[in-house]
Amino acid sequence: MGSARPSQESEPGMKRWIASFVQLLFAAMMYLIFVELARHWIALPTLGNIGFTLVFVTFSVSHCLACEGLRRTLLFFVLTAVISYVLEEVGVRSGLIYGPYHYGAMLGPKLGSVPVLIPLAWFMMIYPSWIVARALLRDVDTSSLAGLAAQAMIAAWVMSAWDTVMDPGMAAAGNWVWEHGGGYFGVPLRNYFGWLLTTFLVFLGAGLLWRGKNKAAEVVDSFAALPILIYAFYALSYVTPRGIPALQVVALFAMGFPALLATVQVWARRI
Repeated sequence: MGSARPSQESEPGMKRWIASFVQLLFAAMMYLIFVELARHWIALPTLGNIGFTLVFVTFSVSHCLACEGLRRTLLFFVLTAVISYVLEEVGVRSGLIYGPYHYGAMLGPKLGSVPVLIPLAWFMMIYPSWIVARALLRDVDTSSLAGLAAQAMIAAWVMSAWDTVMDPGMAAAGNWVWEHGGGYFGVPLRNYFGWLLTTFLVFLGAGLLWRGKNKAAEVVDSFAALPILIYAFYALSYVTPRGIPALQVVALFAMGFPALLATVQVWARRI
């Protein structure tokens, strides 16, 4: 009995430490996104794609840990890494899922045909997209399979909308190469169906693994909504001038609309 007290007393302290760490990472993310937003007018120090991804994925993992606990976070992260890596490896080797493509050397060392960074990048985007979807579907009962499937589909749509803005510029910069080009700013349309499939499988799998366990934290306060703010600020950064001007309009409506709706939902719940 005596040995339980220090552990119980240290738990709130650990949660406060994690929350403080998340807030520090959030500030770092807002700065890094602001660098992207302002680069048309001023050059500010940044970390490059690899550094940006590592900070972002650390934020996503830490925020999930703070809100959902260790077990749920591990399940979500491992499921994302496994599904995304397997489908990417199959996709690179066959061209069947996303279209014919291969990765260059800009994203670091590879495991097989896929950079090690890529499964991390999937989780860094999957987690904020999931929070946005949960805010949009706050009144939907996700205890049923139909509710879980609805949440998974909306979250997959939110994240795939992100890729409609991100993929053309990242490909143009040489991070990956679409071998035969494509009809959407050089990207094959099949790519976006591949994203919907990949993310839907991850979100549905995570929902099923979490089902029947402790109830998920509601996205009702400012801390829980931090990933929504990052998603929204990211959308805003894409609206500023970039190499492909038409993507500013895509960003405004593809990412901006769900970001606006999710923000309004959180704000409305608080008043």
